[in-house]
Amino acid sequence: MPSDYKDYYAILGVPRNATQEEIKRAFKRLAKEWHPDLNPHRRKEAEERFKEIAEAYHVLSDPEKRRMYDLYGRVDVQPAVPSWGDFSAYDPFSELFDIFDSFFGAGTRSSRRERRTERGEDVTVELFVTLEEAYHGAVKDIQVPLLVTCSNCNGTGAERGSMRLCTECGGSGRVTYSQMSFGGFVRSVTSITCPACGGSGKVIDDICKSCGGTGRSKETQTVTVEIPAGIEDGMELRLPGQGNAGRYGGQRGDLYIQIRITPHERFRRRGKDLFTEVTITFPQAALGDMLTIPTLDGSVELVIPPGTQPNEVLRIPHKGMPDLKGRSKGDLYVTVKVDVPKQLTQQQRKLLLELAASMNVRPKGAEKSFFEKLKGAFGQRK
Repeated sequence: MPSDYKDYYAILGVPRNATQEEIKRAFKRLAKEWHPDLNPHRRKEAEERFKEIAEAYHVLSDPEKRRMYDLYGRVDVQPAVPSWGDFSAYDPFSELFDIFDSFFGAGTRSSRRERRTERGEDVTVELFVTLEEAYHGAVKDIQVPLLVTCSNCNGTGAERGSMRLCTECGGSGRVTYSQMSFGGFVRSVTSITCPACGGSGKVIDDICKSCGGTGRSKETQTVTVEIPAGIEDGMELRLPGQGNAGRYGGQRGDLYIQIRITPHERFRRRGKDLFTEVTITFPQAALGDMLTIPTLDGSVELVIPPGTQPNEVLRIPHKGMPDLKGRSKGDLYVTVKVDVPKQLTQQQRKLLLELAASMNVRPKGAEKSFFEKLKGAFGQRK
């Protein structure tokens, strides 16, 4: 092997039996990774690495040069390097330039193209629903302010279609600067959006009076939203293609509906389960009872077992919220509150004293002296 031998296969990271397609893919990947314009912080290193990559591809992509390289370890005959800017007649590098153009724009051989389409923006709105609507599911119509294609100019932004080709970029939408670099071996291409037309390739002479040249106008539209049963607070529904209109014929964005469930006067929600309270009297708690209580799906019977304690929680299976798949429901949990009367009739007082005595209990509150002590300590109520 010659003393100045370079392993082009190793430079491109391909085996010696690599196909032309594998070599091309490796070059495109490495060229993009090491292009100096994409490595401003290590430009000198990138320039050297990029030059090696381009040199290796120049040889291995040509079957005859590759054959000579495989036999002798070098290719002695190199094509003449063109003068600056003279690329049209330099066919050996045309494929390299096409690859660079795919990364950074149309290059010096840019062709005229149509105005680029732009997808419309996504729009997010809040939708307040009741717990009942979240339980059963619902269909609601909402008013959404959107950007729609201007009906006066059909989205062009020009009054009566008064548009002409941009002379700055020739209708390509981009302005390209190119120069030879790396010892005249590789062309450096820089392409930017045309400042004259903003990348559209066309210039408006008479701006549309309805949209001010933007091609879109504001409009409040009615959107129908299907709310699935079991939806939770904070969830989002996506309506594809119902957001803002795109520009220059681009597709519409999406509409996102953020669900906000309003507080309920009776029920609290935690996941699929619901929580509520019921108030009963002391006799009901002691003796037991059966109550009819409301749920989100009609009324049900709640059994109060004898001896139920204050703040005891009773469970009613499958009376909570459904899941989004409709396979199951949560439970309803009922916290029992015992109501203690603040005032008693003489008959009620007598009965309670008899109950206390039967339980071998003598409440101090039943003694008159107890209340006299309280009056002395806290005074009388006004």
